[in-house]
Amino acid sequence: MGKYRVHWCYFPFRKLTRSFRRCSPSKRTLIIAILCLVNLLFLVLKVGHLEQPRSKEEQKRHTRGEHYLDGEPPATSDLQTQASLEVPTLFNVVYVTLKFKRLKPVNILGTIRPKLRKKVRTKTIHPTITQRKRFSVERETGKGNRSTGLKTSRKGGSLVDFSLKSYNDGTDPRFSSIRIYSEMAPPWFSAQDVKIMRFLADAKVLRIKEIPRLDAHSLVIFEGADMNRLVSQKHLNRNNVCGGQCGIIHCSVGNAEVFAFHLDRVLGLNRTIPAVSRMFGFLNDGQACQVVLWDASLHPKDLAAGPTTVRMTWREYQNSLTQRCWQRNVNPKSNSGCSSIYHSEWSKLALFDFLLQIHNRLDPSCCGFRPRQEDVCVQPGRHDVCKDQENIQLANIVHREHDLRHLVFINNKGFFDHNEDNLDFRLLEGIKELPEQAVSVLRNRKLREKLLQSLFLDQMYWESQGGRQGIDKLIDVIEKRANILLTYINAHGIKVIPMND
Repeated sequence: MGKYRVHWCYFPFRKLTRSFRRCSPSKRTLIIAILCLVNLLFLVLKVGHLEQPRSKEEQKRHTRGEHYLDGEPPATSDLQTQASLEVPTLFNVVYVTLKFKRLKPVNILGTIRPKLRKKVRTKTIHPTITQRKRFSVERETGKGNRSTGLKTSRKGGSLVDFSLKSYNDGTDPRFSSIRIYSEMAPPWFSAQDVKIMRFLADAKVLRIKEIPRLDAHSLVIFEGADMNRLVSQKHLNRNNVCGGQCGIIHCSVGNAEVFAFHLDRVLGLNRTIPAVSRMFGFLNDGQACQVVLWDASLHPKDLAAGPTTVRMTWREYQNSLTQRCWQRNVNPKSNSGCSSIYHSEWSKLALFDFLLQIHNRLDPSCCGFRPRQEDVCVQPGRHDVCKDQENIQLANIVHREHDLRHLVFINNKGFFDHNEDNLDFRLLEGIKELPEQAVSVLRNRKLREKLLQSLFLDQMYWESQGGRQGIDKLIDVIEKRANILLTYINAHGIKVIPMND
């Protein structure tokens, strides 16, 4: 019987398939289209029947994000157990995090009330000082300024002293602008460098002094709290300039001294004086100034005369390079015309000045490049001396009184706006050797990484230059000049030798 039922059910289907095959292709296509349309209509009706409107309670639960598996809300006791379980995330469920209202604490009798902190009064500057854009003084001898309340005294006509007893120097004693987040500072900084940087950036200002100089801008010096005597006592008390530890304030645009200090340490030259950026509430409209450590050993004579310098012309300088004066500690001949400076010091100076394009030492008359209108050497008579280049007097060749063999790089005003086609190659003239440690930093492509790590320590300088974006622009300029210097070394066959003296 089962076999007959199968044949009876199969017979109509077989008959339909035979008739379908005998039809023309157009009729077949029409039949298939009608079947698809009927199937689609059936699906639409079925979906519409399944999607019935929800009740008002379910809609409210849906908007609140409440979904229950059985349709009924669980008991209150079950909510605590469900809160501790992790519910799997569904794509059509919106989870809302509700912030519970914080309950007020119970007022318990007999509790101890905390001690109220005393309000610390902020020391303010005298209004006459705040109004000044730049720090200026009246240099009349023997007269005190009654309007500002500053005590003015001059000793020997070379020193102006201001005793400021109450003012705000803009520093916060709780925080330091020298940020070292690791256990140690970068290896190119010595422990002495870190101490001096922290002093210059964070020390409390006790006094402000102005030192007039001959044929130069006067120096503005601040005296800070004693920081464990960072330099020897005999240098501190010289000329009665600074009884403790002091710093020179330069409120110039760009803070080039700070960048020069970090570049010097990264290259391993160690010839510049530590410098940081600092903000003073009574100077430069509260903008960042560069502060350089005051080194009394550079001023053994009258302060107005300036630091100890080596007097020599361009011809004498080139002759000392040829003679290799004091190389390997060999005493030069009496008639050689050598100065007291080691031969390797000139190589370090030339490399440093070329990267920063500092021309005020080896090329003070701007004979090696096309000067701009704002450069000092464009003044009448300054650039004309290039016709007699051999007799041009070098400038800012400074050394310490107790160390005549090594140079000290001061007044490091670098120029970042000199194009690659207008670089001063006169700074490299006569140089046959360069320090290996500095050149290796340039060749190993480590200059950017080290400069970023180094400059990040000085938070005030980092922010004054526009953060990472501004610092990268400065490093881009130095990297391009470093590549040009490496090409120059290969083209002229300059030797790269260790210089540890």
